[in-house]
Amino acid sequence: MIFAPPAAQPASHRTGACVKCLIVDDVPENLVALQALLKDEDVEILMAGSGAQALELLLAHNDVALALLDVQMPEMNGFELAELIRGSERTRHIPLIFITAGSRDQGWQFRGYEKGAVDFLYKPVDPHMLVNKARVFFDLQRQRHALARELQERTEALYINEMLMAVLSHDLRSPLSAIMAVASALQRAPEPAKVQALACNVQQAGRRMGRMIEDLLDVTRARQHGRLAIEPAPMDLGQQAQRVVQEVRAGHPERHLRLEQQGDLRGEWDEERLGQMLANLLGNAMHHGTPDQPVELSLDGAAADTVVLRVSNGGGIDAELLPRLFAPFTGRRNRAGQYQGLGLGLFIVHQIVQAHGGTIDAASQAGRTCFTVTLPRRAVAA
Repeated sequence: MIFAPPAAQPASHRTGACVKCLIVDDVPENLVALQALLKDEDVEILMAGSGAQALELLLAHNDVALALLDVQMPEMNGFELAELIRGSERTRHIPLIFITAGSRDQGWQFRGYEKGAVDFLYKPVDPHMLVNKARVFFDLQRQRHALARELQERTEALYINEMLMAVLSHDLRSPLSAIMAVASALQRAPEPAKVQALACNVQQAGRRMGRMIEDLLDVTRARQHGRLAIEPAPMDLGQQAQRVVQEVRAGHPERHLRLEQQGDLRGEWDEERLGQMLANLLGNAMHHGTPDQPVELSLDGAAADTVVLRVSNGGGIDAELLPRLFAPFTGRRNRAGQYQGLGLGLFIVHQIVQAHGGTIDAASQAGRTCFTVTLPRRAVAA
């Protein structure tokens, strides 16, 4: 069976995720010919020489767009294979096209359609007809992929919008209530010393609200533009780390925070954003880490093209939380059932690292949690 493949489809039509097509035939030459006929940039051809091999492939591969089954095969013929495919909840949705070199007996066709086939073709198969039929199912699969992506994006957007409303209605209410209470106390003209203390409370509540608002604005910027905007300039990451460590130590005088530096820590980055990243990582370590174990920040500039920083603390992260650790509003609940913070710190850290062209990984084992950030020495502004 030799085919002359039709002209390739224009590249503008090749979009979406990879489409999988299963071909089952006991003649190797037929498999090679069908593969050459249906091969495309976004089409993955799965080839099986028997019904048993086909079932193994279906177990290993999800979301097959089309299966071409040879009817006349030893041990397990195409009809028997189709019956097994249709009998499984996982594979019963796969469209089946039977291909046979047998006689044009209507009984065979009826039997094929009873087994769930969408078409029944006879060898030698017209190549243009087969390709056009296959492309219909490939296009349907691409559309399903596109709809699934759109549904996921809309679901995530709806979730984020709901969380934004929850933050505005709940989390910002706490510092605002503190400010209103202090304002009420100030109206009673207390003693000057108490005025000073009340003013400090107002400043703390205002700074807390300011951080929340900035975090929400960063989420909005990242969603609108795909990533945060940065302004790279020459800087020394070691000097910035020392400043952030001093601030964190001042806010947590009871905790032990170690800083280790080695190598050349100079590069072109957004100094303000990297300071925000370090403050978020260290603040997260202080908040969630085991109090009696030190928090460690290490900076390694030994490599020529990258700088690596690690923040580690005592305590672990639940395994089910690790895959979504950098998603927005992923917070830990305390014993009272309330979220500790907005759950935006690690999301913003991830956005800052991405904007610099770097990577961030989290690992939790042996009672220690470690975040590893790898930054190229030269970030390019978007």
